[in-house]
Amino acid sequence: MNELTPLERRAMSKIVTPGGRMLIVAADQRNGMKAVMKDAPAGPGSVTLEQLAAAKADIVKFLANNGPAILLDPEVALPLIVESGVIDSDTGLVVGMDASGFDTVDGLQYTRFSTGVTPRTVRDLGGDAAKMLWYMRPDKQDADSRVVAEIADLVKACTEEGLLLIVEILVYRLEGETEEEYKAIFPQLVIDAAKLSVGAGAKVLKLQYPGSAEAAAAVTAAADGVPWAVLSAGVDHETFIEQVATAVENGASGAMAGRSLWKDSLAVSPETREELLTTRALPRLQELAAVLDRSSVLV
Repeated sequence: MNELTPLERRAMSKIVTPGGRMLIVAADQRNGMKAVMKDAPAGPGSVTLEQLAAAKADIVKFLANNGPAILLDPEVALPLIVESGVIDSDTGLVVGMDASGFDTVDGLQYTRFSTGVTPRTVRDLGGDAAKMLWYMRPDKQDADSRVVAEIADLVKACTEEGLLLIVEILVYRLEGETEEEYKAIFPQLVIDAAKLSVGAGAKVLKLQYPGSAEAAAAVTAAADGVPWAVLSAGVDHETFIEQVATAVENGASGAMAGRSLWKDSLAVSPETREELLTTRALPRLQELAAVLDRSSVLV
């Protein structure tokens, strides 16, 4: 197990429920968030950065402040939202370090780092923790691969800064790979990605739901004591609740939910947004917290 430092444990306490489960509202999306704001007069593509920032601020105000923590990006949301005072003092702030999109080299996907964002930058932005996304195909990459080296380097840099790093891994379908072929190996990809990440020093993981109780238990074994949270991957709320319940029963330590909470609650209109976030998204967050804390174990 990759042990947390005292500073990292202090940060962890900011992103968990009263029962000790990780629960973070993810609002670091950019284009994906624009896409669901369908009341924009000229279509979602016309949503301005100012309108997008306002939507993110309302996610904090009407949703995330009712839970442990919020995940925001430094490209649109920060430092504006921190400076505005919208984030409650007891709401943890996780800062995303990854930029939108990815690069492809020899058929493999590589994450893009937000320009100029370092562990110190995360601190300067008011972050309690950082999150970085990596794409991985563990059947094509090993402990000596570029992606594993990147994880190890950033874990080291964050540890030296006294900053908790959440390592998010997305496995993906290769060009030329059929949907059936990918589906057949998907659970093992998630399991092996967890193992490689922990081998690189990861102390907290954010992973896709691997598809079953058996696979979730195997992810927990591969994580070797490192806590892992399930990401929502855009599924509907009801599906995500079932996935989280199964994952937690088999060793997962929490959830990071974005679109499953707010994808049908965003609008350009502030009035519409407030109503939907309050009456539709907030009950979902409360239900998710209740599911997580039915079996409470401190992470």
